[in-house]
Amino acid sequence: MSPPSGSGFDLPAKLEQRKNLEDQMSQQGFWDNSETAQKVVSQISALKSVINPVREVTTGIEDSIELLEMAAEESDIETLKSIESDIAELEKKCEQIELAGTLSGPDDMSDCFFSIHAGAGGTESCDWASILLRMYLRYFDSNGYKYEELDITPGEEAGIRSITLKVSGPFAFGKLSCESGVHRLVRISPFDSQSRRHTSFTAIDVIPDAGGNVEIEIDEKDLRIDYYRASGAGGQHVNKTSSAVRITHHPTGIVVQCQNDRSQHKNRAEAMSMLRARLYMLEQQKRDDEINKLYGNKGEIAWGNQIRSYVMQPYQMVKDHRTDHQTGNVQAVLDGDLDGFIDSYLRYRAEKKHKNSA
Repeated sequence: MSPPSGSGFDLPAKLEQRKNLEDQMSQQGFWDNSETAQKVVSQISALKSVINPVREVTTGIEDSIELLEMAAEESDIETLKSIESDIAELEKKCEQIELAGTLSGPDDMSDCFFSIHAGAGGTESCDWASILLRMYLRYFDSNGYKYEELDITPGEEAGIRSITLKVSGPFAFGKLSCESGVHRLVRISPFDSQSRRHTSFTAIDVIPDAGGNVEIEIDEKDLRIDYYRASGAGGQHVNKTSSAVRITHHPTGIVVQCQNDRSQHKNRAEAMSMLRARLYMLEQQKRDDEINKLYGNKGEIAWGNQIRSYVMQPYQMVKDHRTDHQTGNVQAVLDGDLDGFIDSYLRYRAEKKHKNSA
């Protein structure tokens, strides 16, 4: 067994990338722009999350080889068995490093805007959106991602119509972009007095927060900015003042909104950041077919466009239709156990990219 290589993993390149970012940090005036500075710090943290495990595995391999030679000379069976167990563990770590190596896209290290939108199905879909929100929040918590709610629209009877979160952490966009698309639920409806089976749809939309690192020119004349009172629970002050902000970009039809903060100024700045990120994504789509696939695979939020199905009746199964990865433990998935699905899609995406470039 050798240290990780191939499959998109290039340790020298990542070391060089980290050095360049650290050089930026050492420049005078680096902290003058706190938003840009924080993004650089996040990128360095993401790189360390890959580089450090590589060094640990490399050291582990070298130690195992040395110990193996000593044990072989002395015919130490117990030590040989222990080394065999260590090697199996090192192989698992190598697989995770190889997966991290597939996160080599221009925005994979970026934080992201993560949105959930209820689709066809009315109250059922709004409730399904709230279930997905709980699932992802548990995933964020268990994986050390930080998140803040930027905007939420409650459902009329239950659940949520839509919500947008800002998610921060190592490779936030790279990993969460695997979840972008339509998610389908099949279950006995708790809202149906006759206990019939219903199908609900909800879409996940993931956009990299790369706006601070690129130049996106926005003409103020192209914007319509509306201020309104926050609709969600946010305290009396939030609800009594028109602090929420909605921005419409007329040339593209993009609409973004934020009601997270009591400050109208801060909500406007966050909404502009989201708009800049969406415009950046559109520009990337024109130049990069891979990004276009990631963003454009959502389609209509209805039957036939789902990337994953969660079936609770008449049997239990969660299946990803892109990779065929599946499990019968639906509850574990809804409790945030998504690593198997994300890992399998990272492999699928890397293989597809390799074939397209061959």
